[in-house]
Amino acid sequence: MIGADVITGVRPVSSSTSLPSASRGWLKRLRGAAVACCAGGLVSFALAQTTPASGDAPGTMGPPGRSVAEWLVRLQQAARVPSFMGTFVVTSSTGAMSSARIWHVCEGSVQVERVEALSGVPRTILRRNQSVVTFYPQTRIAITDQRESGGGFPNLLVSSRSASVVDHYAAKELGQSRVAGFDADVVMFQPRDDLRYGYRIWSERNTGLVLKTQTLDGNGRVLEQSAFSELQLNTPLQATKLSRMMDRTEGYAVQKPARVATTPAAEGWAMSGEVPGYHSLSCYRHATEKNAAMVQWLFSDGLATVSLFLEPFDPRRHASEGVAAMGATHTLTKRLPDANGAWWVTAVGEVPPAALKALVSRLERKP
Repeated sequence: MIGADVITGVRPVSSSTSLPSASRGWLKRLRGAAVACCAGGLVSFALAQTTPASGDAPGTMGPPGRSVAEWLVRLQQAARVPSFMGTFVVTSSTGAMSSARIWHVCEGSVQVERVEALSGVPRTILRRNQSVVTFYPQTRIAITDQRESGGGFPNLLVSSRSASVVDHYAAKELGQSRVAGFDADVVMFQPRDDLRYGYRIWSERNTGLVLKTQTLDGNGRVLEQSAFSELQLNTPLQATKLSRMMDRTEGYAVQKPARVATTPAAEGWAMSGEVPGYHSLSCYRHATEKNAAMVQWLFSDGLATVSLFLEPFDPRRHASEGVAAMGATHTLTKRLPDANGAWWVTAVGEVPPAALKALVSRLERKP
C-alpha cells in the first residue's frame, strides 16, 4: 500500500508487544492507505458497536441472490463511476474516528482522485491512476509514489485474485438499506475458514459504488466500519483539473519513498508452503533511518492484504514478541533464528491473528 497516512491516532485495544519505531510507522501508513486508495486490499474501518443500528438493518430481499463471482464483477465495475464527491467517515471500536473529503473522476482509462483529511495531521492526497502525491502543508513536504496496480478507491478487490475470493468466501444477500440518502443492496462475504474476516458491504443500487463496509470477526462482532456520511454522484468534476493539482509543488520539498522493487528470492526469503488463499503480490526493499535492509513482502486473498516486514534482529529495538490489535488490524512480531544472524519479522494485516501466524510460520531463510 502507498503511504497515504490518512488514518491517524488509532490506539491498540490489546497488546503484548512493543513495536519498533520503524514498524510502527509502516503500520500507520498501511492503515492510512485504506481511505485514500486501495492498493490491493479491502477498504476497512472500525465501528464502536457490536451490531448494526436499527437504521442500518437491511430491508426486504430483492432479486434472486448473486453468486460471489457476480458480486465481484459488480463491485469491480463500481470503480468506473464517472464522478462523485463525498465525506467518508471511519469509526473504531477503540473510540477513534477519522474522516476525509473525497473527489473522484473516471474518464475512460483515467481515474483521478483527491482526498483531503478532515482529522489528524493536515494532508491532501492526489492520485492519477498509479501515480500518487501526498501534500503536507504544515511541513511543506510533498511525497510522490506509485501505488500497487489494482482497483482505485473505493473498489474493494485485487482483481487478479478474484478466484481466491470465490474459493474462500461465500456471498449471502441481506436485503436493501439506505446510506447517505442512496438505496443500497447489502451483501455479506462470509469466510469459509478462520484465516480471514467477514465483510458486510452496502453497494449503491444503480452503480454498485460501495457506500459502507463493516469488518466482522468469527462471532459476528463488527470490528471496523466505514461509510459515506454525505455523497453526490455525477458531479461536474474534471479529471484534467484535478490532475493539474498534482503538479503544484512550488514551495514544497518533493520526496520519494526510499523503496526499490525486488523479489523474495533476491532477498533470501521463501515460503515453505502456501497459506490457503493468500498469494504473493509484490516485494520491496525499504531504506529506513535505523536499517537499510528492511524488506516488505505483500500477500493478499483478493480482499484482505498482509505485509511481512523483514529486517535483521536488533536487541536494542526488538524487545518483545507478541500480537497487538487495532480494530480489525493485527500486528505480530517474532524473532526468527538464523545461522548467519537472527531476523525480526513484523506481520501486519486486517486479518485474524491465525493468518499472520500461518504466514510467518512458513517463512524460510535461503542462502
